[in-house]
Amino acid sequence: MKNKLEYLWPIVGLAAVVFSIYLLSKELKGVEVGQVWQAAVDRGLLMFLFAVGSTLVAYAALAWYDRIALLHIGRKLSWPIVSVVSFTAYALGHNIGVSVLSSGLVRYRAYSRMGLNVGEVAVVTAFCAFTFAYGAIFLGGIVLTGEPGLLSRLFSFPKGVAFAIGLGMLAFIALYQFGAIFHFKPLRFRSVEIAYPKPGIAFRQLFAAPLEIIGAAGIIYFALPDALNPGFFVVLGMFLASFCAGLISNAPGGAGVFEAVFFMIMLPHTANPDDPSVIQDKAAILAALLEFRLLYLLIPLAISCAIVLYTERQTIGGLIGSLTGGRSTADEGKPTSVAVETARRDPPKH
Repeated sequence: MKNKLEYLWPIVGLAAVVFSIYLLSKELKGVEVGQVWQAAVDRGLLMFLFAVGSTLVAYAALAWYDRIALLHIGRKLSWPIVSVVSFTAYALGHNIGVSVLSSGLVRYRAYSRMGLNVGEVAVVTAFCAFTFAYGAIFLGGIVLTGEPGLLSRLFSFPKGVAFAIGLGMLAFIALYQFGAIFHFKPLRFRSVEIAYPKPGIAFRQLFAAPLEIIGAAGIIYFALPDALNPGFFVVLGMFLASFCAGLISNAPGGAGVFEAVFFMIMLPHTANPDDPSVIQDKAAILAALLEFRLLYLLIPLAISCAIVLYTERQTIGGLIGSLTGGRSTADEGKPTSVAVETARRDPPKH
């Protein structure tokens, strides 16, 4: 069964990408590349810099995810190490797809060199994934109670039902915090046991998770033109639904899925899709989504690939040497990663 699922998930992701691209091709009929570029340029340098700042906030919060997870298992590593590992793990995980698995492999490669065992790395990875889900539920609850009509753009839910769902999500957040404070018994699902963290850890999650999502949503908020911008609160709700749909679809980088869902919420009903003003609006929305993909996904991906190539230079050199029948050009005495060099100077504290 496990082997079948390994083949099934990539197929599901590919199908999601193909279907989403089909939907987008219909939605973006008539939109020209020049219109998209002009819409991006019209926002100006200042708004672009604000979007860059939002990206930095998001990735700083992602590093905080790892820091909190390491504190949860009783490990302390320096901020520079955690920041580099977290950035690389998330930049690759967001783009490759199956984020928990792909980012987990990056974390294992880095953290195992600093003394963490397989079980500890698995806990860190799972804890980071839960922290994101926790933030999504928290902000989703706030959005649905504040703007319950947003959900009706995707599903035929009455506002009262959406409001009730929002309250339920906020109740879960409160239960989690109370469980940590009052030391509730661990939750058990068959052989899986979920223990509440210490109150200080849960309290940090309450701020770290929303901060990352708010930073990511801020990229789109600053990229959208004023005439189309419904306000940050609504943009946050649309981003949450779109980004989570991309993650659930298992599509690499949420390609197509993220954009398709965002368009469905942003422009749920169009009287005349061939109207020049409507086409211009679609070009502006697409420009904002492409700016998000560039800042949050593609540029971090390029940087993370450079980090991996640099830190794994001896391993890569050895592989090339074995394939060519010669010796590796890497210096044998050098450590295999920047993380190892730093760890030797600043060993992990228990």
